[in-house]
Amino acid sequence: METWVLFTFGAVVFQTLRFMVQKQLSTSSLSASGATFARFIYSAPLVLAAVPFLLNIYGLDWPHFSLTFWLYAWVGGITQIFATVFVLLIFRSRHFAVGVTLKKTEVLLTAIVSLAVLGEGVSLPALVAIMVGLAGVLLLSDLPGGDAPLWRRIGNRAAVLGIGSGVLFALSGVCYRGATLEIAADEPLVRAVVTLAAVGMSQLIGMGLWLRLREPGEIGRVVGAWRTAGLVGLTSLFGSVCWFTAFTLQNATYVYAVGQSEVILSLMAGYLFFRERLSSREIVGIGLITASVLSLILLV
Repeated sequence: METWVLFTFGAVVFQTLRFMVQKQLSTSSLSASGATFARFIYSAPLVLAAVPFLLNIYGLDWPHFSLTFWLYAWVGGITQIFATVFVLLIFRSRHFAVGVTLKKTEVLLTAIVSLAVLGEGVSLPALVAIMVGLAGVLLLSDLPGGDAPLWRRIGNRAAVLGIGSGVLFALSGVCYRGATLEIAADEPLVRAVVTLAAVGMSQLIGMGLWLRLREPGEIGRVVGAWRTAGLVGLTSLFGSVCWFTAFTLQNATYVYAVGQSEVILSLMAGYLFFRERLSSREIVGIGLITASVLSLILLV
């Protein structure tokens, strides 16, 4: 199995754990924005502190950060923040597994954005597999009962938030890959960690200012919930390192496509920890997405 696939699976595990903890935070003590901020305040400083040690191990100097690098990093960071907030809002309206699955529109959207921004396309068989996954996503966006008009089925709040997060995650992933490609280093881990440190600190500062102005007292609540919020930070740290390393090694579309295996873990988490049950329609939708993931692993 290729290295980028292993890193993607690692990212999926840590991201599922992070979303589980963030769901608890966002539905109890913190707002959706506060639960999102928790991942940055407890992870970004650790990544920044790790950079000089990593550079020393490989005998490298601090890299040059071009304007293009910062453009990719900042756009990726901003879109990731809003995408995460959208996902946490989904958790308040639909099942945990369904909420995570709905955002998987990011895979097809990433293929479009990646071609437009970086000139990286996908093969026709891979595109077909991605479309199978999209069919599952659209099935999951249906309202209970299945007798509502089509416009209402795909226009409900959960579907809109899911598609919105998909667009934003697509922009984020492509921009992160673009940023890592701007780092002049041969080691994928170095490029990933350096980019992650720049992005994470930018997100920490930017979102901290936002919360200070728009949600007074929320930063204090994040700090006060350090036991749980700290877990968000740690799982975010390991997950982000895995995601960024995968992005340095492979087209963001393929990385996100294999990342759809997150659906299986989210389903298990929803069943075991949140006592959630899924309808037959939702199970079929998740089955289509799972088939898409397995096909892509074989094709790429």
